[in-house]
Amino acid sequence: MFVEVAYSGALRVPGAGGGAVTVPARPVEALRPPLARRAVAALPPYLYLLPGLACLAVWTYKPVIEAVQLSFYHWNLLPTSPRTYVGFENYKRVFTLPQLRGAAKNTLWYILGLIPFAIILPTAIALGIRNLGGRSRTTYRALIFLPMLMAPVATAAVWRWLLDPQGIVNHALGLGSYNWLREERTALLAILAICAWQILGFATLVISAGLTGISADYAEAAEMDGASRWQVTRWVTLPLLRSTLLFMLLMTVLLSAQWTFPLLDILTQGGPADSTTNVYYLLWEYGFRSLDSGLASAAGISFFAVFAVVAALLVKLADRYSFADN
Repeated sequence: MFVEVAYSGALRVPGAGGGAVTVPARPVEALRPPLARRAVAALPPYLYLLPGLACLAVWTYKPVIEAVQLSFYHWNLLPTSPRTYVGFENYKRVFTLPQLRGAAKNTLWYILGLIPFAIILPTAIALGIRNLGGRSRTTYRALIFLPMLMAPVATAAVWRWLLDPQGIVNHALGLGSYNWLREERTALLAILAICAWQILGFATLVISAGLTGISADYAEAAEMDGASRWQVTRWVTLPLLRSTLLFMLLMTVLLSAQWTFPLLDILTQGGPADSTTNVYYLLWEYGFRSLDSGLASAAGISFFAVFAVVAALLVKLADRYSFADN
């Protein structure tokens, strides 16, 4: 291995007549290519990233900046209507809205209700199908992932038909003409069950991928030491799977309100009596039904700040307790 060493003196090299000739040494900086040439050589990787960064700036950062600006104005989204500066009045209205407490409570119920179907049950299914053959495992994964591939509108239409007062669900359970989506006691549970059925396959696929990345040498070593299958799962597999489970927890906390949004819009419109609405649907109502873009922007920025804090805490938790199998 050659190490570049700076030398500012002179070098004595053999001459033509057998004697030594003194040659002034060139500094190391003179041997390096110019800064412009090095910058051009380092540019190609960033050129590959440029389209993605441009889309991120146009479709993510620019709308966020515009939402922050719009949150200080009152505007009804009409091009002919001028914007009126109101300062922090929109933010004061957000935290005094009568519907905000109920929407936040429903959002929390959605998160808690989806966690078993995003972490616990998918982990059990992934562990159960781990020892299946290659073709059988692929087929099973495809079937369980199928609900996630269905369009939300089609999914909602099918479940509206199933949960109709004269539908199959009531007929199978012998409940007569019970309206699942128009009763406050069951509307939220119905939305939660449909969303859980839809995300179960996605969560199972993610956890199965996490299991695939765990080397089988750990389980074999534990079995050679006399560990049972349950002990291997409890003390070897699950700790190594911790980073994947924390990732699914982060996804559930941040995206549960978005996962339920299309179902709310199609099946219940947040009702009955706002019993199923969540913070995102409430934001959408203020922005596109009431046409109060300033209030909707202030609500969106407030929700963004809250979820950013939650995401930061979960990421810190993941960095502390996750385990990487190197």
